[in-house]
Amino acid sequence: MTILANILIVFFISCGLLFIVVSAIGLYRLPDLYTRTHAASKSATLGVMCILLGVFFHFWLKEDHFNPGILLGILFLFITGPVGGHIMSRSSYLAGVKPWSGTVRDDLKEEVERMKKEQGL
Repeated sequence: MTILANILIVFFISCGLLFIVVSAIGLYRLPDLYTRTHAASKSATLGVMCILLGVFFHFWLKEDHFNPGILLGILFLFITGPVGGHIMSRSSYLAGVKPWSGTVRDDLKEEVERMKKEQGL
């Protein structure tokens, strides 16, 4: 049982580390705020969730201590991480931050223009 527990723990912590490294590379290499926000909110959230899951399994399987607080932290992070990234991106767009010049499609532009016409701006 200990070998299987160690494999499970190392797997989740390694996956989390991989996601966080991908997120860091994305923050460094991607061209604009919107793509960087995507990298930070999606892969960093998955990375921290995997690490927390590895920690949860460590305490549960190795230390024989079931900690529901870690599971609640994973759930909270799963809900708030991507939502926070979306809200920051949308508020930046509404504040006038221009997308990268190589952006192919702007789905929010038509919606913002429609909202401005409805409000009479």
